[in-house]
Amino acid sequence: MKNHVVRSRRLLGLAFLAAVSAFAATDFSGTWKLDPAKSDFGPVPAPESMTRVVTQDEKSITMETTQKNAQGEVKTKITFKLDGSPSVNQTALGEVKGSAKWEGALLRIKTTRETQGMEITFDELWTLAADGKTMTVANKVGTPQGEFDLKLALVKQ
Repeated sequence: MKNHVVRSRRLLGLAFLAAVSAFAATDFSGTWKLDPAKSDFGPVPAPESMTRVVTQDEKSITMETTQKNAQGEVKTKITFKLDGSPSVNQTALGEVKGSAKWEGALLRIKTTRETQGMEITFDELWTLAADGKTMTVANKVGTPQGEFDLKLALVKQ
């Protein structure tokens, strides 16, 4: 009887560890390069190139993005707490207010920024392919003229 109880506790412990690891946060850390062929920019012109370096720990995520287009190169660095609490970042393009929180293995990042006197909202849902080599960012963008969708496909370098 005693062996049965010990074995049951071990199995219960293993089941618990498996459940916890199944719901562990996805790690988006790494250097990611835009794959324009698999991305969709909707009504917005696609950048000539884009690289995003993501640094993540259990409490926060930081994105350093370098984007090149016809107007030149723009670099931004934004950090969010991963508990859903508000974060404010100052960038060369202005102030970015937002929050990030987990939805299972998916990361939702919502931001608001003012551009040319207009408030623009972004509702991003980050997913990572099973092999860990492709990150997809599905983005619903809100402008005074209406909403549109963007999709970024990023390949790990």
